[in-house]
Amino acid sequence: MAEQKKDTDQKKAAATKNAAESEKPARKRTAAKKPASGSGGGSRARKPAAKKETATRDKGAAEATSKTADSKASEASTSKAPAKKAAAKKPAAKKEPAKKAPAKSEAKPKSETKPKRAKKEAPERPVVRARARFVRVAPRKARMVADQVRGLPIEDALPLLRFSTRSAAQDIRKLIESAAANAENNHELVADDLLIKDIHVDEGPTLRRYRPRALGRATRINKRTSHIAVALTPED
Repeated sequence: MAEQKKDTDQKKAAATKNAAESEKPARKRTAAKKPASGSGGGSRARKPAAKKETATRDKGAAEATSKTADSKASEASTSKAPAKKAAAKKPAAKKEPAKKAPAKSEAKPKSETKPKRAKKEAPERPVVRARARFVRVAPRKARMVADQVRGLPIEDALPLLRFSTRSAAQDIRKLIESAAANAENNHELVADDLLIKDIHVDEGPTLRRYRPRALGRATRINKRTSHIAVALTPED
């Protein structure tokens, strides 16, 4: 019995030791956790510092905005100053055209002198015209003769027409002689000093005639006419 009691006492003692040893790590763990709680308290204590940082940032932004507003106000004042200067300069620019206006009025007499120069120019040479209408010559045949005479003086044109073998030459010669007579009688010009400035032939009405042919048919014959116009001027 005594031995059993000893064994039980020893077991109790071992159990109490084990319990004490098991309690010590738990206390150490709680002790280790307390600093963690202290660290949590530190984070809570740091929150006011963050608030202070945000407050300083807001102050810096407010100062920056105030600076930008001041700079804009200064720029607006500087921009308004040149605008006022430009507005002050505008009347001077308006005054300049008023000064130039008398110069324009002074330049007007120059234009009045231009007609005097035109009067000094040589007078235009007179032009004597004559026309022959409904001449019984084909326009193509008359143009062939007119091209030979155009631009020639009368002294050279009349002999050429007088000895020409074309029938239209005699009609054109008579027309030129008539124009030269008009120049002598109406314009007091010398016929030998005249020049054929222009001569042209226009087509007149066509006379239609018919000729009988075989098998009871009829063919048309066109008898063409011409309008001849001549312009004479004195030579240089």
